[in-house]
Amino acid sequence: MRRPLSPAKQGLNIIIVGCGKVGITLIEQLTKEGHDITLIDTDAQKIQEISNIYDIMGMAGNGASYSVQMDAGIENADLIIAVTESDELNLLCCTVAKQVGNCAAIARVRTPDYSKESGYLREKLGLTMIINPELEAAREIARILYLPTALEVNSFAHGQAELVKFKIPEKNVLDGMTISMMPGKLPTNVLICAIEREGKIYIPSGDFTMHRGDIISFVAPRRSVKSFLVNIGFKTNRVKDTLIVGGSRAAYYLASQLLSVGISVKIIERNKARCEELSILLPKAIIINGDGTDEELLKGEGIEQVESFVPLTGIDEENILLTLHAQQVSDTKVITKINRINFKDVINNLNLGSVVYPRYITSEAIIAYVRAKKDSMNSNIETLYHMFDHQVEAIEFRIDEASEVTDIPLKDLSLKKGLLISFISRNGSILIPSGQDCIKVGDTVMIVTTHTGFNDIQDILN
Repeated sequence: MRRPLSPAKQGLNIIIVGCGKVGITLIEQLTKEGHDITLIDTDAQKIQEISNIYDIMGMAGNGASYSVQMDAGIENADLIIAVTESDELNLLCCTVAKQVGNCAAIARVRTPDYSKESGYLREKLGLTMIINPELEAAREIARILYLPTALEVNSFAHGQAELVKFKIPEKNVLDGMTISMMPGKLPTNVLICAIEREGKIYIPSGDFTMHRGDIISFVAPRRSVKSFLVNIGFKTNRVKDTLIVGGSRAAYYLASQLLSVGISVKIIERNKARCEELSILLPKAIIINGDGTDEELLKGEGIEQVESFVPLTGIDEENILLTLHAQQVSDTKVITKINRINFKDVINNLNLGSVVYPRYITSEAIIAYVRAKKDSMNSNIETLYHMFDHQVEAIEFRIDEASEVTDIPLKDLSLKKGLLISFISRNGSILIPSGQDCIKVGDTVMIVTTHTGFNDIQDILN
């Protein structure tokens, strides 16, 4: 018998300050999940447009103002999320809210100086979370450059497990192989958890046959990822060097991470003053003052020989054109950062290598927190990641209490269709589970599913 939905499934009262790209993405996601949203922004026309599209409350005004927050219902709010363009305004919004209401507070903070102090700021201001989209995007890009044959690499279980996406090339050992044949043919400790074929998503069972052109997502203990890729014929050496176009914050964060592990970095930036800043901030990087969209300059700076190329201009169209140009003139690993999500179908049909969307990275961390805040009784969400254009969710639950899913062999659980239990993390070890294994209190468990909106581990049951 299916367990009844608990009262904890009701939505939260959430105030969002700022209706830029991240604000709109959050509104889109959180309204889908049944939360009551009030939006504050100084642009009255934009508020009106968004309120009409998403059926939310909107208020024109300064989100850091005590009276504006009171009018928006801060005293009854469960959460305030400040995502304006100004770090200082975001921190002030949260500080005012914490003084007035009994709500959690999340601020977007992007300036490197503040990011280094995020732990201090979070503690002293009583914030739940400080989110830095550029830093998170840089981390995601760096993970891919450490494993350049992958399209995406995401971390779970505090870095102990990785979810990796790649495309099966021609004449690959996996072409024509079923999932159940893998353990006999490949020394492997991985689980294939989702496959995209011609735009359709499959959560595969053992009899699923893989083919060239399929886009595969697998999960494995971090130490097993490279050996699996080597066994199926992929190179796994990290890149030796990278060419970045644009001297943005994301470029600074990425260059810092790559230089720290010995990867050479060259940045092309057209603004001379910013070049001088970057030369001081990144003494080990080569900083070129010039137009990164100039084909001759790119050629002169080695685009045809460099092992990786990352356009990080503030303009999506430039990033896309630069990626397509790099694909034409070299075999370099390319990563494309895209801020907007217009024309997504067109973008998906272009060969852009790995694509990173900072706004989704930001919204996923916040949505994971919001779902966990719904007071799930038996578990809590540690990590949430959307896959294959939001058609699949990977969710890592921490198991806090005994429930209907604990201490029962997985083969005996009545699980929803379109769902896989991908790994169990227990005492620092990652277990790729069989039907005989059980979920225990204290574990973290990752599930991959085509269902959306899971808040509690028991949501996996029929």
